[in-house]
Amino acid sequence: MACDVPWHLYSYSFAPNPNWSHVFSPGQEILSYFKDVARTRGVEKHVKFNTGIRRIEFRDGRWRIETEHGKEDEADFVIAATGVLHHPSYPNIEGLEDFDGPLFHTARWDHSVSLEDKRVGIIGTGFSSVQIVSDLAGKVPELHLFQRTPQWVMPTPNPEIDSATQELYRDDPEVMRAVRENLAQTFADNFASAVVDAESSQLAMLQQMCEANLGTVTDPELREQLRPDYRAACKRLVMSPNFYEAMQDPSVSLVTEKISRIEAKGIRTVDGELHELELIVLGTGFRVDRFMRPIEVVGRDGVALDDVWAERPSGYLAISIPEFPNLFMLNGPNGPVGNFSLIDVAELQFDYIMQLVELVRAGRCQEVSVTHKAADRFEEERVEAAKNTVWMTGCRSWYLDDRGVPAAWPWAFGRFRDEMAKPKLEDYELTP
Repeated sequence: MACDVPWHLYSYSFAPNPNWSHVFSPGQEILSYFKDVARTRGVEKHVKFNTGIRRIEFRDGRWRIETEHGKEDEADFVIAATGVLHHPSYPNIEGLEDFDGPLFHTARWDHSVSLEDKRVGIIGTGFSSVQIVSDLAGKVPELHLFQRTPQWVMPTPNPEIDSATQELYRDDPEVMRAVRENLAQTFADNFASAVVDAESSQLAMLQQMCEANLGTVTDPELREQLRPDYRAACKRLVMSPNFYEAMQDPSVSLVTEKISRIEAKGIRTVDGELHELELIVLGTGFRVDRFMRPIEVVGRDGVALDDVWAERPSGYLAISIPEFPNLFMLNGPNGPVGNFSLIDVAELQFDYIMQLVELVRAGRCQEVSVTHKAADRFEEERVEAAKNTVWMTGCRSWYLDDRGVPAAWPWAFGRFRDEMAKPKLEDYELTP
């Protein structure tokens, strides 16, 4: 299974890697890359592995940290790099515990389970499910995809990177750097700009490409079952070189009837049919409103993050929260989770955060947090701008909050880069 971000944009700018095997790299390669960067940069010795945080509280000018094992620590600053897609969302389906065989979420894959000779059911049609179907089609006796909502699929070839190109990158890192920069600019000018402007010509072109890709499904009934009733990129755009080919494999069946319940031997749909299975995979997404939670976070004067985020999570520039001084987030609420490379985003955010940290280190203040006024203004501007994005053109997706407003950065990458260049100190409370 591969990432849906090209390797060029899934590499740190300061640690280019000439050895990627494909344009869209497999997960194990990405993991190995990150481990290698951590090792060579001396990061590992500073990491406490297998140590969950239970509670952090800002008291007497410092953050008091309590681990799930009861140990305590202190810090002047906390940077929460907890991410967005890390708490699996499990469906509310009757009988989820009654299935006789293995059942697990795509994000909690049980690698001890053999797929050989298994009748496999996949619930959900997000990117992970599309990848699984593409990989397993023809390799297992039966593969049943349970679809609630069809997805637009962008045809995306994933060629191997030949050894000559890898050698060129190794011999001349500037060539690889130029490729990365060019791709990043192309991505920003096209896809990233398209999704924040629902009337853009780039978005119309994406629609045409997705429709042409769907046209490769020869069975008219299956083709219409796979056709979404919303615009391309309204949901996160799925990219695949061979999903529709896989869906036409004799071993694969598409189930569009709603699921009634899960039973010991399989999944029963509302039409009464029992789809007998030996393995069920839940491709049902994530709880995208969690961020730092379930960590108990207590800010200045006992303010609890759960209370501040009681309606929905928010963060000024996806980085700072009023009344939580010296606490910053990477890829926090309302950040560019659906339109830019999160590696580039995190690098820009970290440079921004370090400028705030330097204010304290230089003695200009002891505490830094965004003001209520600035946070409210940013939220109002963000919600207004979100009305122009493709995410509000008529679909349900994990981008939308409880109000139906996209919880994502609604402007072009250029604005994000400009915002991250230098903090507007007038938007911050600098406490002596």
